[in-house]
Amino acid sequence: MAQLKEERVWDLPTRLFHWLMVLAFALAWATYDNSRHLDIHTISGYTFFGLLLFRLIWGVVGSHYARFSEFSYAPGEAWSYIRSLFGSGVKHYIGHNPAGAWAIFILLTLGLLLAVSGVLLLGGEEQQGPFAGYISFDQSVPFSMLHEAVAWAMIVLVAVHVGGVVIESILHRENLVGAMFRGTKWITGESAMVPAHRLVASMMFITVIIWGGLSLNTYLVATNDQPYLPFKGPSLAMNEQWNEECGACHLAFHPGLLPIRAWQHLFAQQEDHFQEDLMLDEETLIELMNYARENSAEKRQTEAAWKINRSVMKNETPLKITEVAYWKEKHADITDAVWQQESIQSKANCGACHHDAEQGTFQDAAMKIPE
Repeated sequence: MAQLKEERVWDLPTRLFHWLMVLAFALAWATYDNSRHLDIHTISGYTFFGLLLFRLIWGVVGSHYARFSEFSYAPGEAWSYIRSLFGSGVKHYIGHNPAGAWAIFILLTLGLLLAVSGVLLLGGEEQQGPFAGYISFDQSVPFSMLHEAVAWAMIVLVAVHVGGVVIESILHRENLVGAMFRGTKWITGESAMVPAHRLVASMMFITVIIWGGLSLNTYLVATNDQPYLPFKGPSLAMNEQWNEECGACHLAFHPGLLPIRAWQHLFAQQEDHFQEDLMLDEETLIELMNYARENSAEKRQTEAAWKINRSVMKNETPLKITEVAYWKEKHADITDAVWQQESIQSKANCGACHHDAEQGTFQDAAMKIPE
């Protein structure tokens, strides 16, 4: 009987890539539906993208079992291997088996689709990143659909991959998860020499640490008075008369938070403005209406304006921002107890949570509910 021997199969860069990618994807998934942590989602996504690009290069120049040429199996071989799992005499592979190899290639392909669609979505829906200004809000919709669909496909395939690892570990009585940590496997017969590549792994790890530190260091100096705002919205046109008249009683809500017909209705009935008489003279009224017309939700100057405008039916004229369907959807999970906090007190007190409310940009990551 051939003697078992422990040999290195997975080099350090391959193992580091694997676990860093798991971490990056997990962080991105955990923050995908949390607007406040859009920056964490974005940083995780960029890290994920960078790791994928590294793996594509390492799949060509890396060590023996990390190279794509070592586990490029035909579809028939993958299917034959899967069928053999339900029979006897399952062939053991030192590196990736055919089914696992195909899962990896599909994961890499989906990962690239996920990363690219994410960058394009960031440029369109958020107007941030390298494609800001090149993709409109409307053009970002298909990227949003693609990004979400691919993310769910990744989740399904990851589950299949993990299931396959468990099954193969049981069939071959081999701890494959442990092997991806240690880098070694117990094998019989001959195997290729696999160097550790510690220098490459060290450079890779240091790069990720520096990138993460530079991306998140602002959190360390943020205060309640000067919070960390990872994304800056566009510089919207301001109007001194608007700020003076509207800001006398409440936040001077930017015109982009309602469609023009709503502002027209509000100013047309200025004598009964929520039980108040605005007492605006004609000249002031004209100036305010012109400002509202040039900056209303229809102009789609911000993500909030675009989504508000999309959510208001053509036969609707909401007179309160809190009546807009998009506003209700975004704030649906906030309890009455939160609204009644002394630091908030009213649903109209946007500035209590949105640090850029006065600027009217309402960036996703510029929001934090006070404790």
